[in-house]
Amino acid sequence: MWYLGFYGLIVVDLVISGNQFIFIVTKLCMSRKIVIIDFGSQYTQLIARRVREQNVYCEIVPFYHPPVIQPEIAGIILSGSPASVNQADAPDFPLENYIGKLPLLGVCYGAQLISKKLGGKVENADKREYGRAGLIQNHTSVLLHQMGTKSQVWMSHGDTITAIPKAYRVTGSTDDVLYAAFEHEFLPVFGVQFHPEVTHSLQGAQLIRNFLFDICGLMPDWTPATFVETTVQELKASIGNHKVICGLSGGVDSTVAATLVHHAIGHNQTCIFVDNGLLRKGEFEQVLSDYRHLGLNVIGVDASERFLSALSGIADPEQKRKAIGRVFIEVFEQEAKKIEGVTYLVQGTIYPDVIESVSVKGPSVTIKSHHNVGGLPEKMHLKVVEPLKYLFKDEVRRVGRDLGLREDFVGRHPFPGPGLAIRILGDITSEKLSLLKEADSIFIEALREYELYDKVWQAFVVLLPVQSVGVMGDERTYENVVALRSVGSNDGMTADWSHLPYEFLAYVSNKIINGVKGINRVVYDISSKPPATIEWE
Repeated sequence: MWYLGFYGLIVVDLVISGNQFIFIVTKLCMSRKIVIIDFGSQYTQLIARRVREQNVYCEIVPFYHPPVIQPEIAGIILSGSPASVNQADAPDFPLENYIGKLPLLGVCYGAQLISKKLGGKVENADKREYGRAGLIQNHTSVLLHQMGTKSQVWMSHGDTITAIPKAYRVTGSTDDVLYAAFEHEFLPVFGVQFHPEVTHSLQGAQLIRNFLFDICGLMPDWTPATFVETTVQELKASIGNHKVICGLSGGVDSTVAATLVHHAIGHNQTCIFVDNGLLRKGEFEQVLSDYRHLGLNVIGVDASERFLSALSGIADPEQKRKAIGRVFIEVFEQEAKKIEGVTYLVQGTIYPDVIESVSVKGPSVTIKSHHNVGGLPEKMHLKVVEPLKYLFKDEVRRVGRDLGLREDFVGRHPFPGPGLAIRILGDITSEKLSLLKEADSIFIEALREYELYDKVWQAFVVLLPVQSVGVMGDERTYENVVALRSVGSNDGMTADWSHLPYEFLAYVSNKIINGVKGINRVVYDISSKPPATIEWE
């Protein structure tokens, strides 16, 4: 017996008895999903994003935690990998447990693993197959349906399949790759040696749609509205009448998380918004007012002097982050203890944070410490509630809109937990903070004035530890330099610098230099991520 597909809400099995094919309805099933097996590819999260874009729910699991077959799993995608299937410690996966029971799609390494484990052959390519290629279909395939006779695809692999297993057929080739796409003659098992998830594969989205809808039989029904309804009901059931605290930052993640919990339990949730003195100009007062208009039960805490005292004389960015994190936990704990009977702590954790913690490669190199309430749940014996832990940033925004949050909340640029402390290079002083807040306010307001704010992912000003000679009137000046930073991105994992109009940059530069005493030079950062990071520290 093997799994054929999922149509509507009915799972259908096919029994082969002699020459007869017998369809058997086995069960009804709801909330079906795709599971993506992570072999360490840089594109694994991108596969998940492409699946989610089709309004289909999916989860990423590392290869060493193969999923248990359950009715809610509609299919499995095997990701790429920097490894070779021929190396001694190559990542492995028990294909034999899933073939004939669930549809499988192998991408690049995943396709090579299917071929090698089932009797085909994978060898080192004569030359690395990398870049654009034209995919020509050799055989009618439901996976490649509507992709055109010659579709541009993106190759990125050092090994190549030189023979496919018995009972498999080649369905697509390029000039250099014979087995660019292949599939089992009867079972729903497919392999492609290109990457349909990247935009360079022009019809890659069509291939993913074919797998999700025509092969796995899914419906595009995972929407913000269904997520909100389901999550609110789950929160009501799990939290009940217990009291909850939530740390608000003013950002979209914590705001949406708090609003979801508020919809579920109302004023049993108390939100704590801490002013660390490192927020943007006027931000604490404005955001606190906005939160109260949302109906949230919010406590505002001005701890700015405490944070600035802890940062005095510290120039190293990692030490800044640790000092801010330590004080934040102290302040948060102090305020939380004033609320009796608290059982849960709400955090705005999102999916990239979860994936990083279980990554195949793991956090082997710490780029920077993250501002969070780490250690607090254990210390205060609190249970953690993370209602957004399976969402990407753009999905959080969509959920926020469905919850009715104002666009200035939903579309707010990401803002780091350590705030302006990591946008002042060197030690922190109140004078430097004042300069940066004024310059940053001018930049952000100018973006709104020119209707550019919503067209960029993130924008801010950095105060450099540099002084520059200038001339103002008849006087020589020796004052500070600031850098403008603006990037475009989908999720912050990669980013490109924004190509802002020259006349806009000239306008901002003039306003800052003329309006902020102590700054006489403005530069624009044109670095992309990678190799640079979005923030400077």
